Amino acid sequence: MNAYLEIIRPGNAIMAAIAVILMIFVGHYYDLPIIICAVIVFVCTGAGNTINDVFDVKIDEINKPNRPIPSGRISLENARKYYYLLFAIGVVLSFVCSYMVNSIWPSVIVIFAVILMCLYARNLKAMPLVGNISVATLTGLCFVIGGTVIACATNSLEILFISIYLGLFAIFMTLAREIVKDMEDIEGDKLEGARTFPIIYGKKIPSIVSIILIVVTTLMCPILYIFKIFNISYVIIMIVPIIIFLYSAYSLKLDPPEETCAKVSKNLKIAMLISFLAFVVGSFDIFNFIL
Repeated sequence: MNAYLEIIRPGNAIMAAIAVILMIFVGHYYDLPIIICAVIVFVCTGAGNTINDVFDVKIDEINKPNRPIPSGRISLENARKYYYLLFAIGVVLSFVCSYMVNSIWPSVIVIFAVILMCLYARNLKAMPLVGNISVATLTGLCFVIGGTVIACATNSLEILFISIYLGLFAIFMTLAREIVKDMEDIEGDKLEGARTFPIIYGKKIPSIVSIILIVVTTLMCPILYIFKIFNISYVIIMIVPIIIFLYSAYSLKLDPPEETCAKVSKNLKIAMLISFLAFVVGSFDIFNFIL
């Protein structure tokens, strides 16, 4: 793979853009501004991954020497220029998007996300829990910016409400998973001198926080059906992730072993993907038509 493509981690960037694509289907809006929005999220996520590699170069030289910068395929200076360029493209496209939907809010969200990504790479990543919250917030913003673009273009407060709901859903569940992943990696992180939430406070408090986040997210699941935003198909599909969420919370007993944390992390990821499918299907009348 080309080094400049590899360093942006295209799989990760595509997953971020898929959040916007989900909003396209949920909002039934397929015009150019939302397509540009998906490109913005892809480009800025790639820039964020690149700046992380720039600041992690010393660690990667030891732990991941095959990455583009430590392997010498991209110089540190060129990597810096690369993420400057990608961030600039994302911000300029956000101005274009804002102009097209006649609102400054898409640009505001993008600029905030860019600043947060830079702060995360430079300072926040090393701060216990704050780094996890930053990652979760950036994940949630992928939904919010998609919903904001559609809401501004269509004057729909409903789609804005949905995007904020989905953003909060993603933030809470991503934060829970990030904490669980830190619990899974606690021994390796200790060897590297990391100061993660579980290393500083042990596993008890992080387990409780994760359980609370999972339970709160599970309780949020029926809201969009209760308010008649999604149809019965959403409820039917969401039964599966709800069961997985609750089982994951149950599995996070006090001082869970690394093997359990690894399974919970994997299960939460699967449940989130099924939930996103439910959001899309629930916005159409597929099951209503069949029934």
